[in-house]
Amino acid sequence: MNTVILSLIMITGFTVSSYAQQKAIQKAVIKTPNVQCEVCKTRIENHLAHEDGISSVKADYRKHIVTVTWYSDRTNIENIKTELANLGYDADDVTADPDAYKRLPITCQHRTQPIPKK
Repeated sequence: MNTVILSLIMITGFTVSSYAQQKAIQKAVIKTPNVQCEVCKTRIENHLAHEDGISSVKADYRKHIVTVTWYSDRTNIENIKTELANLGYDADDVTADPDAYKRLPITCQHRTQPIPKK
């Protein structure tokens, strides 16, 4: 009898834990208009993959988007956009940091309009 009760408690615990983790995962597609080459794609994917709370990153330089999946209890979409901006790329409504943009390889500097100075 005790074994059955203990088993039910464990199964309920695993189920609740699994459900909580599924609810904590969020996904977004971020527009990144100045991501235009394979080097940009690699830089973004490598950088964001090491950030806390991000579970997957896929940059598409042909469509100018970055698809990110993250754990909402560890980070949020604004932090991710800020990371992209600090890396030198525009992210939706967040403009790239001018100094970070200047540090990008010349091949990645495809901006048609200058970045406003702070």
